[in-house]
Amino acid sequence: MTDSWATFGRDLHLEPVGQGLRSGLMEALRDAVRTGRLTPGTRLPSSRALAADLGVARNTVADAYAELVAEGWLTARQGSGTRVAQRSAPRRTGLAAARSAPVRAGAGHNLKPGSPDLSAFPRAAWLRAARKALTAAPDEAFGYGDPHGRVELRTVLAEYLARARGVYADPERIVICSGFAHGLTLLGRVLRQRRVREIAVESYHLDLHTSLLTEAGLRTPCLALDEHGSRTDEPAALRGAGAVLLTPAHQFPTGVPLHPDRRAAAVDWARSTGGLVLEDDYDGEFRYDRQPVGALQGLDPERVVYLGTASKSLAPGLRLGWMVLPRSLVGEVVAAKGVSDWMSGSPDQLTLAEFIASGAYDRHVRSMRLRYRRRRDQLVAALAERAPGIEVSGIAAGLHAVLELPPGAERSVVQAAAFQGLALDGLARYRHPDAPAGRDALVIGYGSPSESAWAGALDALCRVLP
Repeated sequence: MTDSWATFGRDLHLEPVGQGLRSGLMEALRDAVRTGRLTPGTRLPSSRALAADLGVARNTVADAYAELVAEGWLTARQGSGTRVAQRSAPRRTGLAAARSAPVRAGAGHNLKPGSPDLSAFPRAAWLRAARKALTAAPDEAFGYGDPHGRVELRTVLAEYLARARGVYADPERIVICSGFAHGLTLLGRVLRQRRVREIAVESYHLDLHTSLLTEAGLRTPCLALDEHGSRTDEPAALRGAGAVLLTPAHQFPTGVPLHPDRRAAAVDWARSTGGLVLEDDYDGEFRYDRQPVGALQGLDPERVVYLGTASKSLAPGLRLGWMVLPRSLVGEVVAAKGVSDWMSGSPDQLTLAEFIASGAYDRHVRSMRLRYRRRRDQLVAALAERAPGIEVSGIAAGLHAVLELPPGAERSVVQAAAFQGLALDGLARYRHPDAPAGRDALVIGYGSPSESAWAGALDALCRVLP
């Protein structure tokens, strides 16, 4: 069988310059090394492979390699191939320098909310699931795919969400998306097409979400918030809204659950007005003082859109989320998703499906639940010992806690923390522009640090507290 260029080793983009094939190839290689495009230690294609790529004689490439070895640009060893020689790195400026600038290890600690402990990602279990899923995957799984998402993932999610979160789900109601922001973008587009003008939001929330809704052409009035959650029991606050966005299991960022009466009030409002409740169940699996409260969606699957992701339970880098939709919305959301052409890759969807079906997802969630509960307990204990005037509010749940501060102290504490290299957020960072000023507090993300960094982060926090 005749060898094809497509079967040869590594790709290498070169454009020979000047007169003569050999000299032009040598100058192109020198330039690639000189500018840093080919870094020291990079293995080059074999002379036969590169000759086939460039359409030149093999001897031309072999002679060019030999001369560059003699000049010190390349090295060649038996069994190791031809590589770029170790040289003094060229001085780099601008964007290249910024990208290559080293990050000082131990320069600070990150206690901002929103991220799990990424060092705990279950790499070995995920790899096993990926190997099994991809081995069994049909050829069509590697095509452009169904905008609903892979049926394998939708099927296991329907079972898992019903079992673990009390969600009424079947695969036909589920649409896979690339995370909560993607799902909210799609819903905002669909609701705007339905002539909805306003989506009410909680008075403390993540401003990214209101920005996405605003970009869809929607206004975002805010609901009052107290120790029982958002005031969904005040009909006047929802007048004019076509939907309301809530975090009922664990309000972000204040940490309170939505009171049962207000859960019922939200659903009653949606039924009586034809509106929708958009339920962000971002960390509903992580409750430490009791069994997690079931999802609001179970009260009325035709009036509540349930949104969940793997961002807190596994890692945000997976870009995997899901929407459980009322039947009347499925077609419109799928049509919007098809237009956006923004979806999670099929291999990762298949891997997550196998990860859940094998029980590995449940085991990982239980393991992380213990880890985060331990960290929250350590945070409370450290505050009691070293900052007894600081209380933790909200329920024992999720990956963050709210620390109540003396009046007027929030800004100075955040500034002191930044000066010490400690990244954290004050509660005011999450307040809706139309909401009245509230109490002073910190929103501490205890999920973010690795196990090895947690003790240092906690110590740094205690040092900056009043």
